[in-house]
Amino acid sequence: MIHTFTKKEREKNCLPLSRPALLPAILMLAVLSLISCSSRTSAPTAEEPLSTPPASSPAPATASSTAGGQKVFGSFQVTIPQGWVDHPPSSMMRKAQYLLPKSAGDAAGAEMAVFFFPGQGGSVEANIQRWLGQFAQPDGSSSQEKAKTGKKQVAGFNITILEVAGTYNAGMLAGMGGTSDNRPRPGYRLLAAVVETGEGPWFFKLVGPEKTVLQWSTSFDQLIASIKKK
Repeated sequence: MIHTFTKKEREKNCLPLSRPALLPAILMLAVLSLISCSSRTSAPTAEEPLSTPPASSPAPATASSTAGGQKVFGSFQVTIPQGWVDHPPSSMMRKAQYLLPKSAGDAAGAEMAVFFFPGQGGSVEANIQRWLGQFAQPDGSSSQEKAKTGKKQVAGFNITILEVAGTYNAGMLAGMGGTSDNRPRPGYRLLAAVVETGEGPWFFKLVGPEKTVLQWSTSFDQLIASIKKK
């Protein structure tokens, strides 16, 4: 026989929970809700990678902000000549880099780079020979015989100067912050200076098409002559 609950029986068996009895259940639901929210805001997974800022484009060469002003290299400073174009160094080995606008008739401008290798870099003579080895003469003669070298002292620093022309071939050194194109370049000229300091030698290297380098040779001399102790 099917028993039909009376109204009194239904009320007896379905009494609502009192407020004190509901409190643990409410607290449990709140804890579960917090755990669920925390899991949804955890660190991104492989399916949700961290966003990365867009890569910035290389900074274009701009008119030198230091042209005519002072530039510090180690224990000395120089005055950057007017007309030189300050350019971000293209490698960590370069402490400064300048582009010198081309002369009429030349296909490209020249470049002047400043190098410093703490605790290394080789002797002055070793670097002079290395630079000479980057030039070949059209007549097959020795670049050392055609080169002009000299020594001077500016502000107490011993300085060695080198000037040589011919076919320039940087070889394996072309990738040292300059162009990766190591093709021989006929009709090029090099002006270089090694400044000996207590922390080691600083190397100034200006290279480019001959007419352009000759055009800027006076300003290169002025750069070296402007050396002052800090």
